[in-house]
Amino acid sequence: MPPSDESPEQDPTAGEQTIWRSFLLSSLGALGVVYGDIGTSPLYALKECITPPFGLLPTPENILGILSLIFWSLTMVVVVKYMSFVMYADNHGEGGIMALLALLIAKEPGGNGRHLTPKTKNLLVVFALFGTALLLADGIITPAISVLSAIEGLEVATPVFRPFLVPLTLVILTFLFLAQKRGTASVATVFGPIMVAWFVAIGGLGFLGVFKRPEVLLALNPFIALNTLFLPGFRGFFLLGSVVLAVTGAEALYADMGHFGREPIRFAWYFLAYPALTLSYFGQGALLLTGSKEALENPFYALAPDYFTLYPLVILATMATIVASQALISGAFSLARQAIQLGYLPRLTVVHTSSETSGQIYVPEVNNMLMIACCALVLGFQRSSSLAAAYGIAVTGTMMITTFLLFQVMRTRWHWPLWKADLITGLFLAIDIPMLLANLGKVNHGGWVPLLIGWIFFISMTTWKMGREAIAERIQKSLLPLSDFLRSVEAEKPLRVKGTAVFLSANFNSTPPALLHHFKHNQVLHEQIVLLAVRTAGTPEVAPERQFEVKSLMQGFFQIVANYGFMQTPNVPAALDKMNGWEGLKINQMKTSYFLGRESLLTTGKSNLIPCRKALFAFLSANSRPAQAFFKIPPDRVLELGMQIEI
Repeated sequence: MPPSDESPEQDPTAGEQTIWRSFLLSSLGALGVVYGDIGTSPLYALKECITPPFGLLPTPENILGILSLIFWSLTMVVVVKYMSFVMYADNHGEGGIMALLALLIAKEPGGNGRHLTPKTKNLLVVFALFGTALLLADGIITPAISVLSAIEGLEVATPVFRPFLVPLTLVILTFLFLAQKRGTASVATVFGPIMVAWFVAIGGLGFLGVFKRPEVLLALNPFIALNTLFLPGFRGFFLLGSVVLAVTGAEALYADMGHFGREPIRFAWYFLAYPALTLSYFGQGALLLTGSKEALENPFYALAPDYFTLYPLVILATMATIVASQALISGAFSLARQAIQLGYLPRLTVVHTSSETSGQIYVPEVNNMLMIACCALVLGFQRSSSLAAAYGIAVTGTMMITTFLLFQVMRTRWHWPLWKADLITGLFLAIDIPMLLANLGKVNHGGWVPLLIGWIFFISMTTWKMGREAIAERIQKSLLPLSDFLRSVEAEKPLRVKGTAVFLSANFNSTPPALLHHFKHNQVLHEQIVLLAVRTAGTPEVAPERQFEVKSLMQGFFQIVANYGFMQTPNVPAALDKMNGWEGLKINQMKTSYFLGRESLLTTGKSNLIPCRKALFAFLSANSRPAQAFFKIPPDRVLELGMQIEI
């Protein structure tokens, strides 16, 4: 046959292969980020279940009961609650408490459906902020307990390493935090393979244990879990305070959903993480059934059959805990940025560490705080078993808050009938409440630490929000309506100079204070006056076609709205360049000046803030990143005008 001039037919399977390849890569990435926390729980979870004061004696009946509680906790919390319900409450693909809050308080497209009352919205904001604060507290404890528990494997090999456990942990944590400014792009590609190796290793070692003592599989019976839960003297109930350590990373599955997507996360769980975790816990339990002394001291590392296996396992465990810590640190950065964009934290330094992935950021203020707090926890508690007593309260508190927010999603977004929403919420609360109450028994044993940390974050976020509202209210009372100012400009015809002046404006009905001060003292105006409002939408990102709005007013005035999602970082000069030519607007950055107001706070006024909150707000405001740097404005184009405000 002669050669055809037509292009060869495309292989219909090529597209499917590309989709599957992308899906598998996303699943691999999810293993490296999402499952780091819950994946390293076998290092300490079962060990704490047989450690006083909350653990049970390692009798055969108790061991089966503990394993049954761990398995069914993983199943009910991760599989039923998060995989089947919570992960479907996404905000344009993003998950996490702040994304869920933004979804609930945003106006629903179309205006139909049930609406939340202002009182309910305020209550949800309080819940979400406290949940965020607890997540940040969790982000401090996780790196400390994970790395310390991994390093403790050296002690299993020989007691000679005992004096070096804490120093080694501090060195690893310090190196981890100092490396954050370089970004994770260069090492993120190995996170997935490391966690695959980790899950295969713990699953394989666990399988060997189960193979030797197959009777351990009796723990799959849910009635054994129920019988253990109702042991006399509330022993089974307080055991939940240790069992919850097996599900500590469940919230991360939801919080990191925007990075990888719901289905890759679900696939990675069912295909590898879930069976590997189950085998690891059951393998440790099988070893405990033998009465091995080594297993009683550290059931996880006792799975290693010899020293030639133990040392590589310690190295792999250390690498896995570093990956888990990195996931929590990156999550804390993302939470901080979301809180800043939604107005609950002062402006902080947000550095993008990757030119390809917008979600890879570095927040030095948060990083330094985490590093100091993590190292302080290691120095204060010394052992992973001591830290475990402080772990759990933050996690269970966050999970219960997620349940409350999910109920509102069921009613207002999914439009479920009350009976259906009550039924599902009741099921989840039947799990969350006992776990939270059991963990409250840890308060005197170190559980006060995450509560204190969470309370500090919560007070800081609510104080910042209340303080900014008090300032806005005080400024609003002294503002001149914009229409009056424009009429006065038209009547007085002041001197106009060449160039463009940009003033940030929170309310287009009023004249920006910086503009009033500038005109009052200089008696001149630029040819073009831009009143710019930077607004944060209730979605992770705003599509380019809906990001900017320009309106031309009289006398060379323009009103511009720049909309950003709570996962995007504002860039004012770049935004103005994109709008060059719109509605007659002419932008030349070399002839553009940015007038910003710098507030000088006096805490002697009347407001809803009590004196100690006023002092905290003044401290946060003084340490807030300047607007010029936050909005990416060149410093040589900025003029700052001081304003004294009393709150």
